Amino acid sequence: METLSNDQKPHAICIPSPLQGHIIPMLKLAKILHSRGFHITFVHTEYNRNRFLRSNGPNSLDGLPSFRFEAIPDGLPLTEADSTQDVLSLCNSIEHLMLGPFKELVARLNEDPSVPRVSCIVSDAGTPFTLDAAEEFGVPEVMFCTASVCGWLGYAQYDKLVEMNIVPFKDENFHTNGDLDQVLDWIPSMENIRLRDMPSFIRTTNPDDYLLNYCRRLINHTKRASAIIFNSYDALEHDALDALSPDFPQLYTLGPLEFLLGPIEVNNEETKSLTSSLWKEDPHCQEWLDSYDPNSVVYVNFGSITVMTNDQLVEFAWGLANSHQPFLWITRPDIISGNSAVLPPEFLEEVKGRGLIASWCNQESVLGHPAIGGFLTHCGWNSLTESINHGVPVICWPFFAEQQTNCWYCCTKWGIGMEIDTNVKRETVEKQVRESMTGEKGKEMKRKVMELKNLAQEACASPYGSSYANIDNVIKVLQSPK
Repeated sequence: METLSNDQKPHAICIPSPLQGHIIPMLKLAKILHSRGFHITFVHTEYNRNRFLRSNGPNSLDGLPSFRFEAIPDGLPLTEADSTQDVLSLCNSIEHLMLGPFKELVARLNEDPSVPRVSCIVSDAGTPFTLDAAEEFGVPEVMFCTASVCGWLGYAQYDKLVEMNIVPFKDENFHTNGDLDQVLDWIPSMENIRLRDMPSFIRTTNPDDYLLNYCRRLINHTKRASAIIFNSYDALEHDALDALSPDFPQLYTLGPLEFLLGPIEVNNEETKSLTSSLWKEDPHCQEWLDSYDPNSVVYVNFGSITVMTNDQLVEFAWGLANSHQPFLWITRPDIISGNSAVLPPEFLEEVKGRGLIASWCNQESVLGHPAIGGFLTHCGWNSLTESINHGVPVICWPFFAEQQTNCWYCCTKWGIGMEIDTNVKRETVEKQVRESMTGEKGKEMKRKVMELKNLAQEACASPYGSSYANIDNVIKVLQSPK
């Protein structure tokens, strides 16, 4: 590719929501755009910048001449905590406190002769304040929805659920009185979905509930974007895309990003070294897996936000132990709400030699290891796409947001997963781990997830794959005059 001068080079500001699960795919997308000639400014919050430097070293955000990192304040108190900030507080600060610092950053970049003038914004759908900045600076904005298409379709029903007086719930006991089992039969591509399978922020009796109404506002904000991107592919979520399309700007599937980025990073060690992990990764996981047979190890990771009680942790522990399957279990330092995780000494003695517990890992590398045969997951969209990419069936324990919807699709639409109830019991964990690893149901799930993996590879194949072709479509939008 011909090298462009600064005056000619398009300059994209890429800003994720300041959460681990949003940073990971946004950095992949930024690297893809960089490979297509864009100058990239990637924007962290100051809190997350500090976490990156502590976890990955003082030079980890030095960047490259044409791929730079910046940081803006999020308005919350700075701490040295190695944990995710309170989600409600973070959403409130995103909505009310980050626009000013972001506009100051754009103005400063436009005055910097060492970088091209900002020509477009690629924003997380969870940072809608950027739309006001894009309009003020007269540049196109593409919004990146890091949720699944089906999850976004679930959020898009929130206004109607409120209008129909289904939400908020009238009875404080909605968790136990059957209200969540109400079937919704009017959502295209979600036939017979229950309220409990919808994104979880509807679970309130308060009409002024902040997160319920925040999500409603987000959905409507994204309709102002020039286009919306999903880290998905047409063959996986075609029906949900069709259901969403009439009410939104142009929708593009651009995934799995892992498959689009892979061939690029084979020849680009510089961008490959740019990291997206807020936690220090344990390199021991890979060599531990090397000692196990193919498809024999259960991988357990509930993501970067999920918290549980210590009782739930103990139930998972004994379920894993009693299954007699080797396992790799990632337990973040903050996985127990307000406390450190405490696993029983007798459990640790029982699983010695067949269980490894680590604080964080490179999940894509782990899921790509031949030893991994199943994934016990919270059903976050990154985790699910990575599991599909590597042909690994899932056991689902959704925590919040659209994870419940992802779980429903895994179990009822795609046939690649089984669900564990919120009130987790060790007997259920043991049974499902054994079934997924060695049972007939597990074999069928494996067959179906391998089919989806093949479709994902086809979507990203040059030159005719749907996601591969959509890169050009997205670039046209980003380079179009506002």
